[in-house]
Amino acid sequence: IRFYVLPPHTKMVLPALSPTMETGTIKRWEVNEGDSFSAGDLLAEIETDKATVGFDANDDGYIAKIILPDGSKDIPLGTLVAISVENEDEVPAFKDISIVSLGFSQLSAAPAVDIQPPSAQPSTPSPAAPSHGIPPPTPMSTPGDRIFASPLAKKLAFEKGIDLALLAGLGSGPLGRIRAQDLDKAGKAVAQPVAPAVAVSPEVASFPHDADGSFVDIPVSNIRKITAKRLFESKQTIPHYYLTVDVEMDKVVALRKSFNTELEKEGTKISVNDFFIKASAMACLKIPEANSSWRDTFIRQHNTVDMSIAVSTESGLITPIVFNAHTKGLVAISQDVVSLAGKAREGKLQPSEFMGGTFTLSNLGMFGVKHFSAIINPPQACILAVGSARRELLPDKNAENGFREATVVSVTLSCDHRVVDGAVGAQWLQHFKKFMEDPTKMLL
Repeated sequence: IRFYVLPPHTKMVLPALSPTMETGTIKRWEVNEGDSFSAGDLLAEIETDKATVGFDANDDGYIAKIILPDGSKDIPLGTLVAISVENEDEVPAFKDISIVSLGFSQLSAAPAVDIQPPSAQPSTPSPAAPSHGIPPPTPMSTPGDRIFASPLAKKLAFEKGIDLALLAGLGSGPLGRIRAQDLDKAGKAVAQPVAPAVAVSPEVASFPHDADGSFVDIPVSNIRKITAKRLFESKQTIPHYYLTVDVEMDKVVALRKSFNTELEKEGTKISVNDFFIKASAMACLKIPEANSSWRDTFIRQHNTVDMSIAVSTESGLITPIVFNAHTKGLVAISQDVVSLAGKAREGKLQPSEFMGGTFTLSNLGMFGVKHFSAIINPPQACILAVGSARRELLPDKNAENGFREATVVSVTLSCDHRVVDGAVGAQWLQHFKKFMEDPTKMLL
């Protein structure tokens, strides 16, 4: 079926807004049907696997039809989300187009996709009459079709012996996605038994049944989904090892206090975390193996140190980047971190602000965590975990009683053993410790 009865138009599909994006969620449309737009205008805010990113217009035109409304979730890349036209007088032609009968795959941008006004659809012929037109689409699938269903729906369908193919396109979720409650509404006509599996792996355990009202189900954001997937793959595929050292912080604390006394006059200040970022970047210059990434058939050693900084948000963990951290002063690093962290928590980061990175720093010291081990952010080779500051007595042969009191922080370097050998990781920590314990050296 083609768009024979409709004016010329453009099918607007969900684009890839980050390198790892597979699906997206329409948080909010910034335009309404009939509105005009120009190239570069913000059309919608899309939640990707990394952040909420603006979906901008490429050309001028008018929004003729919004196919997927605000809140539509788990939309695959390339899915039709709206239709635009060049002339305002062409908008009314799309007002009453029918999309209810379209299956999930029919909303893609394939050339044969079409949407027809109800008046243009041929009447359904009687069973005995020959069909010269295209019958209305029916919710059926072939063995090669992908069936879109929630994980819980798939699990329950397996347990109850329901063939999900018979429910394809009839679900209550976005674009006919099958949800768990749809199985109960299916009825005996739909719940046809399927052949039972020959064997069930004993490792696959079903979730225990919880009493009603004893729990709250929290939707998983796109950011948390991709974070869970990537970190699981990291622990499964990367041979981690961990090295921990204690770093004396008294000189950093004193230098920061001195700097901030002057900086406060300009309305700014630096944090101890800025020193950690700078020292990490400088150590990467000394030990470039730590500033590398695994690429399966080769190891890429980076010439610049782009520091990924772990930031906790309501949607999940995200790592905006301080680019060229090795060339920046503490004030510039502080300004970058404050700006990026604010954007991350508001979901306003642009892809260019979190794509890439050559080394990651994660700091939980503000929560009183003494020390911890972080999971490597692939394809990077290292991540540094920073704990909280504490006062300790350290041996000192020059002290009267043989001890002195010092502020100490434990840091743990997680390394990919495919890229960074143990001795090399230890050398990196030596340089980092030297820069932190005598911070003026990294400012030269």
